[in-house]
Amino acid sequence: MSSPRFSIVTPVYETPAPVLRAMLRSVRRQTFADWELCLVDDASTAPHVAALLERAERRDPRIRVQRRETNGGIVAASNDALAMARGEFVALLDHDDKLHPEALELVAAALEAEPEADYAYTDEDKIDARGLVHSGPFCKPDWSPERLRTQMYTCHLSVLRRSLVEEVGGFDAEFEGSQDWDLVLKVTERARKVVHVPRVLYHWRALETSTAGRGVEAKPWAFEAGRRAIQAHCERIGLQAEVERDEGRPGVYHLRPALTREPKISILIPTNGQRREVRYRQVTLVENCVRSIVESSSYGNYEIVCVADASTEPGVLANLEAIAGDRLRTVPYEDAFNFAAKINLGAANAEGELLLLLNDDIEVITPDWLERMAMYAQHPEIGAVGAQLIWEDGRVQHAGVQFEGGLPGHPMRGFTRGFKGYANNTHLAQNLLAVTGACLMTSAAAFQRVGGLPTELPVNYNDVDYCLKLGAAGLRVVYDPDTLLYHFESSSRSSEVADWEKEYLLRNWRQETARDPVSHPYLAQQMPRLRAHLGWAVRKPRLRR
Repeated sequence: MSSPRFSIVTPVYETPAPVLRAMLRSVRRQTFADWELCLVDDASTAPHVAALLERAERRDPRIRVQRRETNGGIVAASNDALAMARGEFVALLDHDDKLHPEALELVAAALEAEPEADYAYTDEDKIDARGLVHSGPFCKPDWSPERLRTQMYTCHLSVLRRSLVEEVGGFDAEFEGSQDWDLVLKVTERARKVVHVPRVLYHWRALETSTAGRGVEAKPWAFEAGRRAIQAHCERIGLQAEVERDEGRPGVYHLRPALTREPKISILIPTNGQRREVRYRQVTLVENCVRSIVESSSYGNYEIVCVADASTEPGVLANLEAIAGDRLRTVPYEDAFNFAAKINLGAANAEGELLLLLNDDIEVITPDWLERMAMYAQHPEIGAVGAQLIWEDGRVQHAGVQFEGGLPGHPMRGFTRGFKGYANNTHLAQNLLAVTGACLMTSAAAFQRVGGLPTELPVNYNDVDYCLKLGAAGLRVVYDPDTLLYHFESSSRSSEVADWEKEYLLRNWRQETARDPVSHPYLAQQMPRLRAHLGWAVRKPRLRR
């Protein structure tokens, strides 16, 4: 007998009869026929469980059942089911959930399109106890390793290459309750490719006993197991971080830097010494920026490379020296304004292993901001990391760059800080195509590798082009919401971009930006309606004097 394409593994324990029937029926009704269902009864005491499983086994030779003599828990039963599997891929199905009839067919098509794929996942929603009401559809982004470290967003339906599952040892009892997350982390560490099928193909039943129904109250140990699974993963891949749970948002985690060394960071600040009102007082922006770095940063090993226009007043440069001392290096810039050229000049004069592009109208909020960015930027697979930037009134200016019609924008621009976005996405570290150059850290090696910023774009899109070059070189771009800074850019400033700048970006990156991997096709269609519905979140708060 030839091996099936999919082995669906399902541990069963005391499943209510109607729910168990619905799960079995959803598998039998698959439009793709090359599957087997590996069921393990974990010593259920309810007589209907054995009766229903025996009947299903007799009815369809693709359904195979084993019964444990003693109750071993979900990990033991799941591993028993894995041991039964003969398929090329393993699909994880809980005993009280349902598959969409086309689930396996569409996953099979995605795997055919990407022969090197070792892991595939689909979108999901929730169903009520009777399976009649669907709610909470989760339209997921494409593959994001950084997001998987802060949220188990891939979850259902997960399909993994069986040889890799066996290679990593299957389910680990140490992480009972989050054993699926641990397994996916281990498999994706080694996976050649990961594919996302952007369709709701899995229906997660919201019962009182499940996390879908009651969240952290149902299985509090599962959330702690999730933290430990992420921590073990960080240690395996060499990411220098301590994992913390978000107590206010179950299922959300944060990485706190735990650096074993402090590589030198060169902070590149282009400036012309402009003055502006900040908190009802006139300040020289670059002085305010440098003072906040010196007074508020907990990181020790950095230098400040200030690329100053010829028009910058000597008194401003003298004040910078008084603030930063021997950390400061001033580099004169004589030509017409060109942000990219100024950054490239600063980088040529920098000594740091890491480079931080920083606007002069930034002010530090998070003391460990440099540690947080360095935690990502020094990892060999990451090309750039950006921060969450907020205006003086507390609204979001930047929470990552996303593309629509091939052109970039700030989707969370103007929303109140704390707004969770869709599925908590504004509070999650994640991979994007680009982040703003107003605060962007990258390694000097990566900067040199892709040729720095494009001087053909003196004003707009030079940072976007740089991030896209990193992506083309196989490096990831990360948005970290826990790195928080003020950006005193005027929220009413014109966002007009010249047509030639748009044409430049589209000419060079049209294929890469045609579909943003973070922007789900369905959500992209619904965004105007969603923004109107969530209009309360973009109201401008009143400032207190």
